[in-house]
Amino acid sequence: MPRPIRRILVAVKSLDVPDFAAGKKAAQLARGLNAELCLFHALTEPLYVEVISFSKDPFIQAEETTLAETRSRLEKMADALRAENLKVTTAAAWDYPSHDAVIRTALRLGADMVVVDCPRRTHTAPWFLHFTDWELLRKCPVPVLLVKNHEVYHRAPVLAALDPDHVYGKPASLDLDILDYASSLASALEDQVHAVHAFNPIPDMAASQVVIPQAVAEAGQQAYTKAHDALDPILDRMGISQRHRHIQEGFVMDVIEKVVRATGAQMLVMGAISRSGLKGLLIGNTAERMLDRLRCDLLIVKPSDFRHPVSDFPRGAQIVPSPALAAALGAIS
Repeated sequence: MPRPIRRILVAVKSLDVPDFAAGKKAAQLARGLNAELCLFHALTEPLYVEVISFSKDPFIQAEETTLAETRSRLEKMADALRAENLKVTTAAAWDYPSHDAVIRTALRLGADMVVVDCPRRTHTAPWFLHFTDWELLRKCPVPVLLVKNHEVYHRAPVLAALDPDHVYGKPASLDLDILDYASSLASALEDQVHAVHAFNPIPDMAASQVVIPQAVAEAGQQAYTKAHDALDPILDRMGISQRHRHIQEGFVMDVIEKVVRATGAQMLVMGAISRSGLKGLLIGNTAERMLDRLRCDLLIVKPSDFRHPVSDFPRGAQIVPSPALAAALGAIS
């Protein structure tokens, strides 16, 4: 069972965004959960060196000045939330890449959830353009809420995506954690929990095999019954009514997208396991492929035994030669 959500880290991607959707929605959740907010911004821009110097003093002064300005701007954002009687702290650090910086800070502060803006886009290469969000999703052991739109939460269900067959390699306990998080957030928003599960009754067949309609229909009924047998005891225990259970035949993404539209769900809670290598980068898992297909927010939950690959130590500022200095050094060499 996951621990209660008492501290929420809000990753501030830009200090110049006038309509900070992640902050507004995190505030709604914090109010309902009686949780604390922390606004965090990672300083990832390089500090360019104009001349060769063996002294660190100019760099330290530039780092401290920029860090102080960043903290001041974060405090102004926090003051607007404190006016709503919320407990809000701020943090900033020179660290990169930004997704690792967020994870390091979340773990250091003991955050129970990370909230980040991830506006919906349509493009041909989501694994490239959403690289930062995807890396945060893959690596972060703390649940990550991806905010997809600017609409405040209001009278719409929280949808829990379940996988009782564990066909995607997810452990059995993950479904219970997904339901616990969905229930907690729905309660905080004074809304209801729905559950969705997609099943595929047709087994893999050789091309030479003949598909008999009656056999397919029987397989579908068996799969439907099996899914209910696996899920109903859990959903009964969680108090989720029959009309809020959406157990349907089809591909996972298609079924989830259809149920999100039908219920008007404002948030989808689903599990994710990390993949590595080229296949993981280009194909990703179900949660990653959902990023562009859904308009509602996504809360991504990892298994309790997930081990993150991020170092505990911040990398500090990137100090690099300016283009002019780099060219001069290149000419000398």
